[in-house]
Amino acid sequence: MSNNHELTGLYSVIEESARLVDVTCSRETVWPILTAYGDTLAQAVVAFRVATGERNDGDFDCRFTMLPMDMDPYAVALESGLSPKTDHPVGSLLGELHREFPVTSSGIDFGVVGGFKKTWSFFPTDDLQSLSDLVRLESLPPSVAGNLEFFTSYRLADRVSLVGIDYPNRSVNLYFGAAPEETFQADGIRSILRDAGLAEPSERLLRLGEQAFGIYATLTWDSPNVERITIAAMTPDPTTLPVRIEPKIEHFVNEAPYSTDDRQFVYAITSSPKGEYHKLQSYYKWQSRVENILLVSDNS
Repeated sequence: MSNNHELTGLYSVIEESARLVDVTCSRETVWPILTAYGDTLAQAVVAFRVATGERNDGDFDCRFTMLPMDMDPYAVALESGLSPKTDHPVGSLLGELHREFPVTSSGIDFGVVGGFKKTWSFFPTDDLQSLSDLVRLESLPPSVAGNLEFFTSYRLADRVSLVGIDYPNRSVNLYFGAAPEETFQADGIRSILRDAGLAEPSERLLRLGEQAFGIYATLTWDSPNVERITIAAMTPDPTTLPVRIEPKIEHFVNEAPYSTDDRQFVYAITSSPKGEYHKLQSYYKWQSRVENILLVSDNS
């Protein structure tokens, strides 16, 4: 999508989508990101993310995934001046991860105000990775090794499907594919949050678990704790989920643009030390293979 006309069209869609949640898109922020990754965007999956909660106010996030497997998206961000160089381990983690593990594709997140934020590294759906191997990476947060027993006790440690790296917030997201069925049952959710030191789940979180497919955890270099746990469900219509969705998110669902025949969303609830908040990922440009990656599960 290096054609300037195509990038201009995508920028217009991003600008329109941000306006739906009363966020003003900064061309000075977004356009350099589009041009930096422009050659890869024709085949990319494009999604938009809205969320409740104080930490999500004032910005609107975009996500490009299914970027080429041989691309280092963080190196592109550095070369293009989208992210500052750092001596912190967050800056070397992606390189180590891609050298040592089978990564089939990558992705990035950016805010229309805050700019470049995250990278995503996807493992093969038939070759999920083990935390016991990942913790050998020198740059990985020590908190991952410190919580290895916790993840192992819930049969998640050998099911890592995706790693996200948040550069401004210096945190890591670990996504677990093929999670055991009991992970999403009410007792399972309560137990996981309790053992992670998080609050008792709300009724809405427990009800979302009835249709959930995914669970992921957020950890940092600065704390030994599991900072957040998120439960997610995929649906073509979030209003049919067994939870009351937030008005801000419902408005976006009703108005969000999309370019494919089928609409797809991921609705998630995160448990954090400051309480629960809700997130919606709306796919503007979708590929069916994404569903295979997101829904990988054997319920064993």
